[in-house]
Amino acid sequence: MPHLYIEYTDNLDIDITRLLSVSQKALLEFPDIIPVGGLRIRAVKHTDYIIADGQANDGFVHLILKLGAGRTDQVKDEITQHLFDAVSNALDEIFDSQSIALSLELHEFTHPTLKRNNIHARFKK
Repeated sequence: MPHLYIEYTDNLDIDITRLLSVSQKALLEFPDIIPVGGLRIRAVKHTDYIIADGQANDGFVHLILKLGAGRTDQVKDEITQHLFDAVSNALDEIFDSQSIALSLELHEFTHPTLKRNNIHARFKK
């Protein structure tokens, strides 16, 4: 049940469809950990924010990856670094033209979650 939230400021010229695709591709390179039928990626554009002193045209992209508990620290480090690198590379042009902060945080689902999903069945065929 991996979920990825991509938060970004509206002052960045981001091709969000491409960034979603880059993120999906990066995560699906770990098929034993990230089941395709459980992956959820969404983007949230922020229009109200203050960054640093609020005086420049600074922007941010913040990734929040949520995974089920039970993965080793090594696996979590590999996934997060791979995702961060893929997104960072996709944002190179923006980094070259504007002040931007990119960050990623990982959360683990620690309690059982309620879910109903028949999407997995499509990928088991």
